Amino acid sequence: MVQTRKERKAAAGIKLAQPDRSGPTEATLLQFAQERELFEKADKKQRKNRRSDGSEDERDEEGATLSPKAERIMEAILWTVSLAMLHFTLDVLVQHQYAVVISWPQIVRRSIQALAVFFLLFYTLHPHASSPILLPGLPLRFQSPLRQSIFFGASIASGCYLIHISNVYGYLAVMKQSPPLGCLWVWSIIELDLSLAVVSLAVAGGFFYQGGYTIR
Repeated sequence: MVQTRKERKAAAGIKLAQPDRSGPTEATLLQFAQERELFEKADKKQRKNRRSDGSEDERDEEGATLSPKAERIMEAILWTVSLAMLHFTLDVLVQHQYAVVISWPQIVRRSIQALAVFFLLFYTLHPHASSPILLPGLPLRFQSPLRQSIFFGASIASGCYLIHISNVYGYLAVMKQSPPLGCLWVWSIIELDLSLAVVSLAVAGGFFYQGGYTIR
């Protein structure tokens, strides 16, 4: 913008001076807060709140943790519900195979019965940290081999017998016995160590081959 002569004359009459760089003569808000120790009090209050929040979280976590017995029961329910669903599926498939009119109420009733039986078996036989003892009086190092022996025998017996009845017995016996035997076989194989599971399946395969059975 072009200044007029009058404006230039007025500007020339203004004296130039350095700005005042001296500190404030009165107490500032920062000094006031330091004198009252407000920052220290705020830090202490913040640390206290953090400790309180942490203790509440720990209490919540401790309250959410289940007892060993409750964990064992929940694990047994989870597994037995899965086995009951497998029993339900096998029951439907075997009835469908023989072209029988499916009675859903009977299938549901048999599945509920299977759930109760498998719950008792699983709760007793399945290894859990809260119950490592299966047979009282037996040393702890023999408890796991005992369980493995039981499941190994159950897998061979249920597998071979399922193959036998499927080829020899009538359809009524097959429909009645196949679902629980199939569930027992599957569960026993799952509980076994890998090497024993392979041996069990090999025994069932040898029984099938030597017996001259067929898949139908």
